Amino acid sequence: MARAKSYRTIAVANGIAADKAFGAVTPPLYLSSNFAFSKFEQSQDYEYSRTSNPTRDVLADTLAKLEGGSGAVVTPTGMSAIHLLLSRVPAGGLVIAPYDCYGGTYRLLAALKERHQLDVVFIDQSDSAALTSAIQREPSLVWVETPSNPLMRVVDIRGIVELAGGWNVKVAVDNTFLSPALQQPLGLGADYVVHSTTKYLNGHSDVVGGAIVASDPSEVEALRSWANITGATGSPFDSYLTLRGIRTLFARVERQQSTALVIADFLLQHPAVSAVHYPGLPSHPTHGIAARQQRGWGAMLSFELKGGIEAVRPFVASLGIFTLAESLGGVESLVAHPSTMTHAGMSVETRRLAGITDGLLRMSVGLEAEEDLIDDLTQSLSLIA
Repeated sequence: MARAKSYRTIAVANGIAADKAFGAVTPPLYLSSNFAFSKFEQSQDYEYSRTSNPTRDVLADTLAKLEGGSGAVVTPTGMSAIHLLLSRVPAGGLVIAPYDCYGGTYRLLAALKERHQLDVVFIDQSDSAALTSAIQREPSLVWVETPSNPLMRVVDIRGIVELAGGWNVKVAVDNTFLSPALQQPLGLGADYVVHSTTKYLNGHSDVVGGAIVASDPSEVEALRSWANITGATGSPFDSYLTLRGIRTLFARVERQQSTALVIADFLLQHPAVSAVHYPGLPSHPTHGIAARQQRGWGAMLSFELKGGIEAVRPFVASLGIFTLAESLGGVESLVAHPSTMTHAGMSVETRRLAGITDGLLRMSVGLEAEEDLIDDLTQSLSLIA
């Protein structure tokens, strides 16, 4: 492929017409678990699919180019990608994480701490004093999630990187909510980017997967080696589907975020809603940071119903187009109740400190007609207004 100037072109064209065997336009799906040696003691480019696979390699190359990294490792799930990255933390090393991170991330970090495999401190990373104090403890890694799940808080990636760099601390950013279509943390100085490829990258709710992209080639090799040792490598078929999803990433995200802004404005004015969390709203506390480091506002938002959980029950029960389900980033619109779903593994006190109330709902905006989604919300909110 000629050198692409646009990331949109990379998403669509990387790996196209590169098949040397038969000239296939779309990169072939190689399901083979093993590959023949050319002769005794001479392997070819591939030996065994846990170690490397042509289909998975095309996906990894595409992700690395989209994020501006040196390489990528594709894993079976988003959580396995996080766990793989945490394997780079030495035994007992300290991880600084956001107090309002995704429930699965919180659960993993807490479990590893309980097993004395690492130490972890959860802080408000927008609090410069707290962040400075934590980094002065010389952690092994600062884990950043921006926008946060589910409250859509945005933190200054470049600012965190500059502070961490003074102490030679590596920074990893979970970029799942925005994808490289809207944010590239490595370009802001981060060392790693992590994705649940289940979400926007695949975009069709039919694959579970993850990925890590690293800026340093030696880190890429170290992660690949450990993924091979532990078997934390994605399947060829899942890689094939994810790559197919990436072809439409930019088009999907553009449409989804356009609708999300309309919905956020609608909810902001509704009497049954007490708060709307969406960085695209000028009233959002971190709107300015988002404007500087993002290329768009994204299609995720959350909002709070005035009646708490007693209002949540009839609201979700009456929805006709939005589906009550976990996950996000697919073509279909979803709504989730973090307290009882994605963040149920957190204690009540931890959720309270993070600001996750029982009346909070998280929304993933899909590709349905904007007017149909608004009508669906209008009729459900009318039951509790």
